[in-house]
Amino acid sequence: MKRLISGFLICGLMASAQSFAGEWKSLFNGKDLTGWEAYVSYQPETNAYNLVSKHKPRGLNNDPKKVFSVVDGLLRVSGEEWGGLTSIEEFENFHLKFEVKWGDKKWPPRLDAPRDNGILYFAVGPQGAQSSHWMRSHEFQVQEGDSGDYHSLDGVIIDVHAGDTNIGDWKFYRYDPSLPLRKDIAARVLKLGNYEKPSGEWDTMEVITDGKTLIHKVNGHEVFRGFNSRHLVDGKYVPLTRGKLQIQSEGAETFFRNIQIKTLDKPAAEY
Repeated sequence: MKRLISGFLICGLMASAQSFAGEWKSLFNGKDLTGWEAYVSYQPETNAYNLVSKHKPRGLNNDPKKVFSVVDGLLRVSGEEWGGLTSIEEFENFHLKFEVKWGDKKWPPRLDAPRDNGILYFAVGPQGAQSSHWMRSHEFQVQEGDSGDYHSLDGVIIDVHAGDTNIGDWKFYRYDPSLPLRKDIAARVLKLGNYEKPSGEWDTMEVITDGKTLIHKVNGHEVFRGFNSRHLVDGKYVPLTRGKLQIQSEGAETFFRNIQIKTLDKPAAEY
């Protein structure tokens, strides 16, 4: 009888776990920053990320200017000082969805630049590994006219179907699924198409990834697909398939709501 009861309990627990698989989980309660911790670096003098700054990062949970706060049920990122709001929990094999819109404020050194932000995923290692501001990670770019672009932070690597492009002397890539696969890419990759709404309206952004495939969507449209997430550990490249989320602060007031995540119920390549 005890074995029979134990069997029922195990089956019940398995069924319960399966019933929660693939269900959306909210990552922001609209009241406070429970589940997140703020890392603030500083307000840089220039956009040249590779320059050594005279400033020292404020560090973790030291946010006197309220760069990250909750206003009227929304997550507000002021953009004044740079850094990232980091999830305490790590995630793998997930579908992330969030809504985002721009505020009015912009800050030096980006007063004349497009409003900029981003969601970092599979974020690992120390805070500030990238330019003293952000963790090692993949970036879903949130920027006026460029939302959905891909960025490699602190040298993470992907493979992607892409061609060469540039802005001035800055050389990077443009995503094009019709082109051959380019391997070992640790750079910016421009997305395919522009599906953003006018500034001040809510956009819905999505990341779907299991590490083997990385998908970016803007308002329901797939704009980027990369493959084989990896990074350098002890001199060898190893898969990068699990990590934290980090919401950037990068010079522009930004609002977020309905930040949700769920476990994938099939390989990301099938989405």
